[in-house]
Amino acid sequence: MASSSSSSAACNRKGDALHSMPSSPTANSVVIKTFALFLSLIHGGCPSMALASPRVAIALALLTHLTSSIAAAAAAAAAARAGIPSTLDGPFAPVTVPFDAGLRGNAVDLPDTDPRVRRRVGGFEPEQISLALSANYDSVWISWVTGNYQIGNSVIPLDPKTVASIVYYGTEKQLLSDEARGTSLVYNQLYPFEGLQNYSSGIIHHVRLQGLKPSTIYYYQCGDPSIPAMSNIYHFRTMPFPGPQSYPNRIAVVGDLGLTYNTTTTVRHLKKNRPDFLLLVGDVTYANLYLTNGTGSDCYSCSFPKTPIHETYQPRWDYWGRFMQPLVSKVPMMVVEGNHEIEKQAGNHTFIAYSSRFAFPSEECGSSSTFYYSFNAGGIHFIMLGAYIAYNFSADQYKWLVRDLAGVDRSLTPWLVAAWHPPWYSTYKAHYREAECMMVALEELLYSSGVDIVFNGHVHAYERSNRVYNYTLDPCGPVYITVGDGGNREKIAVKHADEPGNCPEPSTTPDDYMGGFCAANFTSGPAAGKFCWDWQPDYSAFRESRVLAMEYWR
Repeated sequence: MASSSSSSAACNRKGDALHSMPSSPTANSVVIKTFALFLSLIHGGCPSMALASPRVAIALALLTHLTSSIAAAAAAAAAARAGIPSTLDGPFAPVTVPFDAGLRGNAVDLPDTDPRVRRRVGGFEPEQISLALSANYDSVWISWVTGNYQIGNSVIPLDPKTVASIVYYGTEKQLLSDEARGTSLVYNQLYPFEGLQNYSSGIIHHVRLQGLKPSTIYYYQCGDPSIPAMSNIYHFRTMPFPGPQSYPNRIAVVGDLGLTYNTTTTVRHLKKNRPDFLLLVGDVTYANLYLTNGTGSDCYSCSFPKTPIHETYQPRWDYWGRFMQPLVSKVPMMVVEGNHEIEKQAGNHTFIAYSSRFAFPSEECGSSSTFYYSFNAGGIHFIMLGAYIAYNFSADQYKWLVRDLAGVDRSLTPWLVAAWHPPWYSTYKAHYREAECMMVALEELLYSSGVDIVFNGHVHAYERSNRVYNYTLDPCGPVYITVGDGGNREKIAVKHADEPGNCPEPSTTPDDYMGGFCAANFTSGPAAGKFCWDWQPDYSAFRESRVLAMEYWR
């Protein structure tokens, strides 16, 4: 297979001339090299950066882009001299490195007595303040909670109409001359079983700021001035204007975050690296590892096999929101749902906390759902997809995706990045080929549209692929990156399906909630006639082994 940029010239990428340019540091190809440098850093191409922090922080993926073409050219030249590879240099021979389980740290949840998760405001003062991007640079969402939650056998919800949703904002801290108003809601998590406690949230506010300028710092204050109950003044920076030379300085990507002492390490690295926004690819709080009385476990089904319904302890969402506020009140966070957000309750309602607590640019991008949406960040178009909602050809999500991809202008957003929770290309035994039906339904569409990179979580490990399509090396395929160990309390994934005795029985692989069975034996290639490879597949460029991990868990 050709490994130079010339091999990308034949790719069907709607007018994306950047992908057919050589990798020399010219003004345009610098964009490729800089993004490729980002890929090499997070898969270990630069050990001094990739391994400088604890293992849980490797889920932190940083995209560094230099804003001037001169500086970028110098950086690209330096990277070339240092021997840092780009994806244009691939495909790479599969590499498996020992996982240092000593870096697993402390995968124990923060208790409710930890001052970082306790309520520190009074009355209806705002807390759990967070930001989210809209579809474009000129709009941002601000969310917060007022009033405390209630939990018990009988709860009376707060009335959202009693507290206004107002944001004052402007480009000068001492002159917040603009005002925006939004909506508010309260959600309930109800369990109609004797002995189980019900939950009612505080009042959740969502306000959209519009008419913003690109790459500009704005100051804001949220709350209800009539009570009065206003927050402190915070600030954020808007995304740059779309264009082939216009990118965020840094993007953080993390999955399966949770709220453990490991999580605190990950978030500390996030803060230290000062990203422009955070991409969270599912599994947020792990509140569903708890009973409604607050008793938790690393494995719900192991510890609580006889509960009448899969319970959750919803206050963990409030703890998480309080813990994250110092970061996400300044750095926008874009979230997509994971399996731990299902949280089934009375009436078979699911994903209520997820859909209620976060703001999504669904309406702005033409989506009718919180499960899938898109947004621009400078010259990158991001597509967030839902693995736990219908995605087949007749589904609303599929139809929306077709429309969204058709509207992408690669002259303005040369890079096309997708994200969802369960990975399609993972060689770990955990969740092996679990999302195959989603892959069957959507891979061709994403491939033909020229998606460059896919981010996933779910598997609690790190893995990076070569460019791949339909399990075959393909210079036009995306690079898939799994970042599923952001710090949660569940165990790390260390076993690979291609190791002796680890290939799962095919009927056990589908996810019960996603439904369907699409993962048959391979019909061609080195694994023809088998459900698993007998060695690390060639599409897997970099992963970690269980050698040291077994020493740790023994």
